[in-house]
Amino acid sequence: MAPIPITIVTGFLGSGKTTLLLNLLPQLRAQNPSYKLALVKNEFGDLAIDSQLASSSSISGVRELLNGCICCNLVGQLDVALEELRKTINPDRIVIETSGSAFPATLAMEVNRLARDTNGAYVLDGVVSVIDVENWKGYEDTSYTAKIQARYTDLIVLNKWELAGERRLDECLDRVGDLEVQVACVKSDKGKVPVDLVFGIDGALARSLNGETNGNSANGHAGHSHEHAKTHQSEVEVLSITLEAAIGSNVDTSKLEKLLKTAPKDEVYRIKAVLAASSPIRSEDDTSSDAKKSDGGRYIVNWAFGRWTCTPMKTEGDEHESSSGVVLRMTMILARYESKKWKKRLETADFLDLHGDEEGNLVVEKIA
Repeated sequence: MAPIPITIVTGFLGSGKTTLLLNLLPQLRAQNPSYKLALVKNEFGDLAIDSQLASSSSISGVRELLNGCICCNLVGQLDVALEELRKTINPDRIVIETSGSAFPATLAMEVNRLARDTNGAYVLDGVVSVIDVENWKGYEDTSYTAKIQARYTDLIVLNKWELAGERRLDECLDRVGDLEVQVACVKSDKGKVPVDLVFGIDGALARSLNGETNGNSANGHAGHSHEHAKTHQSEVEVLSITLEAAIGSNVDTSKLEKLLKTAPKDEVYRIKAVLAASSPIRSEDDTSSDAKKSDGGRYIVNWAFGRWTCTPMKTEGDEHESSSGVVLRMTMILARYESKKWKKRLETADFLDLHGDEEGNLVVEKIA
């Protein structure tokens, strides 16, 4: 049996990894209506958001790895997730979408090891890194992880460049050039890239990482584990938020919208939530037909750098256990040293409340 190709998709928080993946699906189905694409999704926090968006978009199978990093403390769970997908679905391809803080090289080493240990059940096709051109100039200066993700990759997808303009795009390309690596770059079209550019790439760098490298390893990756421990685990802080109330209660979306509109980009990197509401929270950039529905129900909110989408969930039966049965479950990913301030702000600033006169119980916890 031919090995299952694996593509690793990485990129800093909010770069557009899930959007890129969802935009590949229609292209795959147009080429082959029976194509089976599976996803292993690592979420930074204890709430499954992106995997629920993916599972509602005709992906054949999804496995979540929550509340940790797939390139370090969760790396041992990868073999189980891959084996489950191989046995239950036997997909044509598996995509591993990392959390926004993951280092791709360690993950590539693990996939290559699993390929050897399973006698060729898998083959690493390559590593794709997504860069948010609009915001990359800012966080590249402060995030070691963002630079590493751009450095250890086989293909860079330049995303959101339309919002930033050609000048910012040129500055971003200059920054990539400063890393002194030769990596192919492609501009997305509002998150869309031809599938043949993403899948089937020449993953020479990814396949060369075998966990047995020395000081002359690919792109100077020696000593990664020590740098990793000192950097990416402390680059962000994570709050887990739960709003509990009686069945049938809805979130006051006008108050939540105020949070989404005012959260500073240099303090708050991501907001992800599943909530019950009488109508979606429309963003100025969201022109999708889903956003125009207003019949109420469960919604997925995905916020990054001042922009967000609010997507209706299909049915409650499809909801992940991390949010099922709760009026609101939210994860906030923050810059260093911001969690204490934002915990107090969420508890006192009236951003998260119920519609009408109903009362609920709000719990805000720092989990990373």
